Amino acid sequence: MSDKTNLRTECPICAKPSGAAAKPFCSTRCADIDLGRWLKGNYAIPGQDGEATIPANDSNPDADITFRDDD
Repeated sequence: MSDKTNLRTECPICAKPSGAAAKPFCSTRCADIDLGRWLKGNYAIPGQDGEATIPANDSNPDADITFRDDD
């Protein structure tokens, strides 16, 4: 049986050992760098143009959704 407390992980930004306060990062500085990359769109998943749009023949895309306010 393995003990997870002995596992050492590295910071995904600088590869230093992770700190308990900012896990999985080593510090809040590396956490802020990662957040900045997310906000700039550096971690976007590539796709085709129009891939996430609603099909033109779907007149009511929310027809199968039940909202709580519609009681």
